Amino acid sequence: MRADYRKPDCTKKVLITGAAGFIGGHLAERLLKDGFTVLGVDNLNDYYDVRLKELRISGLIKFEKFKFEKLDISEKKEVERVFSEYQPDIVVNLAAQAGVRYSIENPDAYIESNIIGFYNILEACRHSRQEGRRPVEHLLFASSSSVYGNQKKTPFSVTDPVDRPISLYAATKKSNELMAYTYCHLYQIPSTGLRFFTVYGPCGRPDMAYFGFSEKIMKGEPIRIFNHGDLYRDFTYVDDIVEGIVRMLNNPPVPNEEGDQYKVYNIGNNKPVKLMDFIETLEKVLGKKALKEYYPMQPGDVYQTYADVDELTADFDYRPSTGIEEGLARFAEWYQDWRKRRTEEEIH
Repeated sequence: MRADYRKPDCTKKVLITGAAGFIGGHLAERLLKDGFTVLGVDNLNDYYDVRLKELRISGLIKFEKFKFEKLDISEKKEVERVFSEYQPDIVVNLAAQAGVRYSIENPDAYIESNIIGFYNILEACRHSRQEGRRPVEHLLFASSSSVYGNQKKTPFSVTDPVDRPISLYAATKKSNELMAYTYCHLYQIPSTGLRFFTVYGPCGRPDMAYFGFSEKIMKGEPIRIFNHGDLYRDFTYVDDIVEGIVRMLNNPPVPNEEGDQYKVYNIGNNKPVKLMDFIETLEKVLGKKALKEYYPMQPGDVYQTYADVDELTADFDYRPSTGIEEGLARFAEWYQDWRKRRTEEEIH
């Protein structure tokens, strides 16, 4: 662990963008339980079932130290207003248009949210340090394992070249890393990029394979398996992701040789799982077999993801602890309850 490592300081005010999202909702809940003051912003768009986003927020507004604003980070004046009024110590930017395949169908959404929106966050962080206000002490932002593209070398290391993204989503995430470095260098904004690896868990995203598979399995509909099942993913349980972020919050990067406080980390489980083994485990925890249809590789998809987390372990003593069986069992328990509630809503 870093010699200068500082434990989470709950006196700090944290702004989380994308707070109604999967990772954002789980992170906000953890911080609130730990005593932090949290402002969450989200545009609550309909990319997937808005009821899930509302469910996450409903669990957060019970906390006295939580405030929520419906806000789109692509609206620059609104972002500036929030920063001016709230004056956060730490910013965690998780707001983004997610999904590799959807970036082929609707590229505009990715440019608007992931590029313009992130630019607005960077500008607001910059002005917090130039206008005599409370300066942002640390910006953490979501990147993605997608930046590695289809490289053959494993495990994926943050030192590997990532200049051949194979989806627009991946290109926007690599652009975020470049933009953050530039703002860090020019305006001394301590910044940490987080390359997430296939996050899963309760109250997750319906566009993710495990969630979509569960829906179809329970309805008795066939699931679509790409590359004929020959795919590997470094599935990472959401609580392990959150634990990694919490350890970083009060620990901006150590200045490099140029004096810049900038670093990118992989956050993954460091244990790739074959897709067919993942499906078999999902069938087991759901108690029902899947009907399977096999297809060739999807455009923009990658063969495998595999995180080298040595730097994260060295700096923050981070070790993911949730295996796929335990993680999927927790998801299945939540999912069955969610499915029951939806059915009851439709009846009434």
